[in-house]
Amino acid sequence: MTQHNRQVAAVTAGLLVVVSLYSAVLGPNGWLWFGWTVLLLACVALFAVRG
Repeated sequence: MTQHNRQVAAVTAGLLVVVSLYSAVLGPNGWLWFGWTVLLLACVALFAVRG
Protein backbone atom coordinates (compact mmCIF):
# COMPACT_ATOMS: atom_id res chain seq x y z
CA MET A 1 0.00 0.00 0.00
CA THR A 2 2.92 2.35 0.62
CA GLN A 3 4.03 1.85 -2.98
CA HIS A 4 0.61 2.92 -4.25
CA ASN A 5 0.69 6.06 -2.10
CA ARG A 6 4.05 6.97 -3.61
CA GLN A 7 2.68 6.46 -7.11
CA VAL A 8 -0.32 8.67 -6.40
CA ALA A 9 1.91 11.38 -4.97
CA ALA A 10 4.34 11.18 -7.91
CA VAL A 11 1.62 11.38 -10.56
CA THR A 12 -0.13 14.22 -8.77
CA ALA A 13 3.09 16.20 -8.28
CA GLY A 14 4.18 15.59 -11.87
CA LEU A 15 0.91 16.80 -13.31
CA LEU A 16 0.87 19.81 -11.02
CA VAL A 17 4.38 20.80 -12.15
CA VAL A 18 3.49 20.40 -15.82
CA VAL A 19 0.34 22.49 -15.57
CA SER A 20 2.09 25.14 -13.46
CA LEU A 21 4.97 25.43 -15.93
CA TYR A 22 2.54 25.66 -18.81
CA SER A 23 0.71 28.47 -17.03
CA ALA A 24 3.93 30.34 -16.21
CA VAL A 25 5.35 30.08 -19.73
CA LEU A 26 2.29 30.54 -21.93
CA GLY A 27 -0.16 32.27 -19.63
CA PRO A 28 -3.56 31.02 -18.54
CA ASN A 29 -6.09 30.01 -21.16
CA GLY A 30 -8.49 27.18 -21.96
CA TRP A 31 -5.72 24.59 -22.07
CA LEU A 32 -4.72 25.51 -18.53
CA TRP A 33 -8.21 24.69 -17.29
CA PHE A 34 -8.11 21.49 -19.30
CA GLY A 35 -4.84 20.58 -17.56
CA TRP A 36 -6.29 21.24 -14.12
CA THR A 37 -9.32 19.13 -15.01
CA VAL A 38 -7.08 16.26 -16.10
CA LEU A 39 -5.12 16.59 -12.85
CA LEU A 40 -8.30 16.44 -10.80
CA LEU A 41 -9.67 13.46 -12.72
CA ALA A 42 -6.36 11.60 -12.42
CA CYS A 43 -6.34 12.11 -8.65
CA VAL A 44 -9.95 10.99 -8.33
CA ALA A 45 -9.32 7.92 -10.49
CA LEU A 46 -6.23 6.89 -8.54
CA PHE A 47 -8.00 7.18 -5.21
CA ALA A 48 -11.09 5.39 -6.57
CA VAL A 49 -8.95 2.47 -7.77
CA ARG A 50 -7.30 2.32 -4.36
CA GLY A 51 -10.58 2.41 -2.45
